[in-house]
Amino acid sequence: MIYPFMTLDDDTEIVHSDMQPDGRVKVYIERPDAEYGFRHATCYLPDYTWEEIYKFSANDIERYEEIIKSTAHLIMEFSQGGGFENAANF
Repeated sequence: MIYPFMTLDDDTEIVHSDMQPDGRVKVYIERPDAEYGFRHATCYLPDYTWEEIYKFSANDIERYEEIIKSTAHLIMEFSQGGGFENAANF
C-alpha cells in the first residue's frame, strides 16, 4: 500500500509504502513537469538508498534527502500503522 505523506510548496508529492518484512520503507517523490510529465525518484529507508532518479538534479535530491531525514521517524512510524490518516485517527 502507498500512503500520502507530504506536498511541498513546488507541488512535489512525497508518499511512502508499508514497512516491508525486511524493515525497509519505500519513499517515492514526484513533481509534475510540463516537459517531462513527472520528475521522480525513490528513496528506501532506513538506509537512504536512492534509485530510479529521473530528471531531478543533485541539488533536488540533496533537498529531498534533508526533508526525508528530518521526518524519517514519522515515515517509519506511519508505515507500520496505515499511513498518516490512520495514525492520526482521522
